[in-house]
Amino acid sequence: MKHLLSIVAVSLLAACGGAPETDSNNQANNTTTMTQEKNAPISYPQTAKGEVVDTYFGQQVADPYRWLEDDRSSETEAWVKAQNQVTFDYLAQIPYRGVIRDKLQQSWNFERVGAPFKEGKYRYFYRNDGLQNQFVLYRLKDDGSSEVFLDPNTFSPDGTTSMADISFSRDGSLAAYAISEGGSDWRKVIVIDVETKQQIGDTLVDIKFSGISWVGNDGFFYSSYDKPDGSELSAMTDQHKLYYHKLGTPQSADQVVFGATEAEKHRYVGATVTDDDRYLLVSAAVSTSGNKLFVKDLTKADSSFVTVVDDTSSDVDLLDAVGDKLLLITNRDAPNRKVVVADAAKPQPEHWQTLIAETEHVLRASTAAGAIFANYIVDAVAQVKQFDYDGKLVREISLPGVGSVGGFSGKKDDSEVYYSFANYTTPSSIYQFAPQTGESSLFNQPKTQFDPANYTSEQVFYTSKDGTRVPMIISYRKDVKRNGANPAILYGYGGFNISLTPSFSVANAVWMDLGGVYAVANIRGGGEYGKAWHAAGTQLNKQNVFDDFIAAAEYLQKQGYTSKDKLALRGGSNGGLLVGAVMTQRPELFKVAIPAVGVLDMLRYHTFTAGAGWAYDYGTSEQSPEMFNYLLGYSPVHNVKQGVTYPATMITTADHDDRVVPAHSFKFAAELQAKDSGVNPQLIRIDVKAGHGAGMPVSMQIDQAADVFSFALYNMGYTQLP
Repeated sequence: MKHLLSIVAVSLLAACGGAPETDSNNQANNTTTMTQEKNAPISYPQTAKGEVVDTYFGQQVADPYRWLEDDRSSETEAWVKAQNQVTFDYLAQIPYRGVIRDKLQQSWNFERVGAPFKEGKYRYFYRNDGLQNQFVLYRLKDDGSSEVFLDPNTFSPDGTTSMADISFSRDGSLAAYAISEGGSDWRKVIVIDVETKQQIGDTLVDIKFSGISWVGNDGFFYSSYDKPDGSELSAMTDQHKLYYHKLGTPQSADQVVFGATEAEKHRYVGATVTDDDRYLLVSAAVSTSGNKLFVKDLTKADSSFVTVVDDTSSDVDLLDAVGDKLLLITNRDAPNRKVVVADAAKPQPEHWQTLIAETEHVLRASTAAGAIFANYIVDAVAQVKQFDYDGKLVREISLPGVGSVGGFSGKKDDSEVYYSFANYTTPSSIYQFAPQTGESSLFNQPKTQFDPANYTSEQVFYTSKDGTRVPMIISYRKDVKRNGANPAILYGYGGFNISLTPSFSVANAVWMDLGGVYAVANIRGGGEYGKAWHAAGTQLNKQNVFDDFIAAAEYLQKQGYTSKDKLALRGGSNGGLLVGAVMTQRPELFKVAIPAVGVLDMLRYHTFTAGAGWAYDYGTSEQSPEMFNYLLGYSPVHNVKQGVTYPATMITTADHDDRVVPAHSFKFAAELQAKDSGVNPQLIRIDVKAGHGAGMPVSMQIDQAADVFSFALYNMGYTQLP
């Protein structure tokens, strides 16, 4: 769900570049004092160096901070506490930090309601009254009133336990929901009776990277790894298995349905059961791109799996099923994806029939109300078309504007369909769509003080280093002048076939309301232009991603949106790698760096948790001498140089991040603090009882955004807010 904003424009940061103008001598003296304090040397915690040296293809590489990888040691715990003490002491001196936090809290405090969906005899919907840490799941009663069905805010006193997933049995009488504690990817699953809300059976534990796919009301499929030896937060997990849990039996009796053999390991295994409970489809992958696909007839007791696709050179997933016809969406022989029909009796690619052909635009698809909805990405914005199950175009759907849509999914017998619409300056609203007439009507629009009419969002195209044309969307308040004096955040990701389409964020809207420019570059490595765009940013092509981001920063400066002294780069996860690589390659290009939960040690990322599954995008240091040298050439941890002045940096991570382990961030911070020669702060902010980001309570999101914006503005030279 997208967060929304309500705030009154109050800041003059858009009108001037450096510190706000003042004719007060006292204020001027105060500003000078603050600047001196800001530039005073920071006493960082001492980070001991070890003698660890690894050898790759005959070349020795030192890893002096290897000890920080031990997330269970008292030494690492003490280091985390000491680093947080320095960081929060620094943040506490910023005079307007509390003001920004108050603005964020005020902006977050409005009702947000999700689209209703039907399960059994009830309709359900998510709602947050404003500042609740987690969204609450409600259901509608026969009299039209609503009642709380599940409230994750009651799962833990501090809101750090979230509901990660919920799946209803076929008739809607039972629900299985997964919870995440402290942001961990390791989940627990609880089954309840929807009428009584009482738990049925024991709580299932140690479940990771899993959906919940029911067969009737008797049980469901889920996926997990064997619990690793050593730390469950950082130890490698490399063999995913599919289990079936039968209600009324203990988890210890759950059968392995797929993935038990050591001969062939898959890191990601997922299951989908067709709506008629006839077929089980299993996807098996060794990396985050490409999968094998298998189908099993559940109506036959001793049926075996039939191979649909036996290699991982393409992605193929079930869209829907009609009798023995499987509707699949795939990029096999179609880099921008197409929808095909496969006969379950002979489902191999040579027998497929194209239902919706590939076009020049990337396709995502969903089904509801007996229709197929094709959501195309056209230069990073949405275009939606409705098809029937024979592949005939019914209509192009008129959307509320230029932006992104979500939804357009449901059950075959639904009479109406719901979708959300948002962009960088428009809070997310829910629309009801009539598939018979093609008409949309506003179902729910949040009541906020934020007025999109006061802001603009424009798409530009710029040229990267090798001549590639790259899109970027730049959003800001309409009274902002392109005079090079505006604080700006440039955000990017550039990996894993992920498309950055327009979305609304409370925090980013507050940034714009303060006079800031917010720019999102759709760089290579993403999925905006299909498989080729993704591949152009992987492995030995990864430098293209960094070059695209650098060119975006240069464009913003040349076109007067900002200047190098007023520009911050921000990205998370693979985007944290992006920021880390660019700041070590071009430290003079911008003023502030905010790498979040980043993959920063490119020589060892694949040795932690499921990191080996990222090799499709990155390659590994053990792959070949060429790949090792390429990774060593841009790995942020290994490219911090002695005597270089780096941008003001605040690395953000979390102690329970078991996807991109915090050791990446710890080691990068230690290198920066040891080698940076300038006066810019090199800090690390470590959330406690939080993970990679999913399920983070609203209170933590507000605190983090306040600290990021305060840190950025303070190091851009702003000493006060009006």
